[in-house]
Amino acid sequence: MDDEQAPNFLITLNNVSLTLPSDAGPVEILREIDLNISRGETVGIVGPSGSGKTSLLMVIAGLERASGGDVAIDSMSYAKLSEDAMAEVRGANIGIVFQDFHLIANMTALENVALPLELAGSTNAFERARATLDDVGLGHRIGHYPGQLSGGEQQRVALARAMAPGPKLILADEPTGNLDLETGEKIIELMFGLHQRTGTTLLLVTHEDRLAKRCNRQVAISDGRIASDSHAIAAVARA
Repeated sequence: MDDEQAPNFLITLNNVSLTLPSDAGPVEILREIDLNISRGETVGIVGPSGSGKTSLLMVIAGLERASGGDVAIDSMSYAKLSEDAMAEVRGANIGIVFQDFHLIANMTALENVALPLELAGSTNAFERARATLDDVGLGHRIGHYPGQLSGGEQQRVALARAMAPGPKLILADEPTGNLDLETGEKIIELMFGLHQRTGTTLLLVTHEDRLAKRCNRQVAISDGRIASDSHAIAAVARA
């Protein structure tokens, strides 16, 4: 296959495993994961509780080091990166939205969003943070602290923080898990709207099939392995 025909993968996982220690001995969390994710895809990661969904996201983010196999972003292998270099690569390429928001309580919404930009050396961190908060409908709340914001507003700040650096990849771990149904729907509409405008690749861990089906690809995890992949199924159907 020549270069023009080669798949344009942003993330590749090759035979990835993750084994963690426990009081009862080593526990296999991920087993022999092979996964390629193209630029601009929206991928829903589904599976039962304890199947390894969140661990898969953490390995892709470089927050957990794979015990075996290799993870790469833009063909850059994580195995070759020091912890400091991994943090730089993550800051430049990956935004993460957690279920529990993880905002800094004594910083305003504006300061929370500007922080990763400042750490990356941006000279216009607050200007970019303000513009991104406008994008998520919180331009009028930039001076408020997390404790002064509703759950939905806090998650919008968290989404703005993830999006502000202009990442190639957004990882979202049960982003509506702590929100009521109506507020959760607004967050999801916002997330997919930002994806459509920016083309950012989106990986979404969710226990909701309805939400996963909004993605153009669904990957099911069971017992640390890929149980099904709609991308692979579609490829077979086209062959």
